Amino acid sequence: MTHHAAPVGGPFLTRTTRWLLGLMALGGVIAAWRFVNGIGSVSALSDGYPWGIWIALDVVIGTAIGCGGYAVAILVYVLNRGKYHPLVRPAVLTSALGYSIAAVAVFVDVGRPWNLLKVPIQFWYWNLDSALLEVALCVMTYVGVLWIELSPAFFEKWKEEPGGFLHGLATTFDPVVRKLMIPLLALGLLLPTMHQSSLGTVMLLAGHKLDPLWRTPLLPLLFLVSVIGMGYAVVVFEGALSGTILTRRRETPLLADLSFAMIPVGAIFLVLRYGDLAFRGLLADAFRPSWLVALFHLENLLVLAAMILLFSPERRRNVTTLVRAALLFLLAGGLYRVDTYLVAFDPGSNWHYFPAVPELFITIGLVAAEVLAYLWIVKRFPVLAGRAGAAGN
Repeated sequence: MTHHAAPVGGPFLTRTTRWLLGLMALGGVIAAWRFVNGIGSVSALSDGYPWGIWIALDVVIGTAIGCGGYAVAILVYVLNRGKYHPLVRPAVLTSALGYSIAAVAVFVDVGRPWNLLKVPIQFWYWNLDSALLEVALCVMTYVGVLWIELSPAFFEKWKEEPGGFLHGLATTFDPVVRKLMIPLLALGLLLPTMHQSSLGTVMLLAGHKLDPLWRTPLLPLLFLVSVIGMGYAVVVFEGALSGTILTRRRETPLLADLSFAMIPVGAIFLVLRYGDLAFRGLLADAFRPSWLVALFHLENLLVLAAMILLFSPERRRNVTTLVRAALLFLLAGGLYRVDTYLVAFDPGSNWHYFPAVPELFITIGLVAAEVLAYLWIVKRFPVLAGRAGAAGN
């Protein structure tokens, strides 16, 4: 039985959140040091490796994980699967937080972050042939679209207050946002389709520096297909985990049905990868003795393992199986992106990269901030469906 969204409630400050606050504060201090002393003081970036884990993990993987709202919207609003509607709001929250944290990571990563504001404003300088321009404009716009799509959850809570500024704000803008929801949903489907494929296009520009197993004209399509699977995986993972940690009644039958969508998406991804190699006459390269070849097959085996776990309807009804399959798909998509952007990228023998300790702590701080924001919002605003109580089916 599906229940209306409601705040989880309960205290925000717990032992877990205190640890997360400490990690976020540590990351914030190191980020402040970066802005005072320059990016070279905290990172191992170089001319050969102009981006590292802040881009590969926080942006490329972070936005992919943040595509849960995009993936669920395809089912609900394009394929008209209305039964998944209770999953839309938590998926949009995950997307909004993932993309917002990615935007913060970009702000930390670029050498002159104050110039970022010039991108949407000084259009007369735009390089219309730039894949990164499309990514920048789409991501900036999409962050705003996601928070506007989520705003009814805040308005519902604020309208319950007896009066004041927030009550007036919610009363005024809630009808406006609801009237604009159809064009907002259309933008919410268009923008990720554009920039997620463009993140693949960016690495085509690396040319021969990218290993042939990853350097393919299908790279934009592969990035888009895999991100849809990762979107379904993160919604399943979040739904199952929140039911346990936040003691909500899990929507296990709904999550089981949703997890099935990962099977055709994974199959398309694998057919595209191996079919592309066969078409380009490079299939033999996928069996040469090399640690890069091993990573290539590991990416694909993780996808295949997730599909096998989910193939049986009986196993899909088991929450543990759902979590394992979702994690496998997320690991596969994450590894595929890290390999494309860092591991399979070789700018030359004179260049080497391994993330510096401060880089790692900034990333950990950003992840901690995202988890804290998620917990604070779901505890105070109607995001999660399913009534409070012991987690179960």
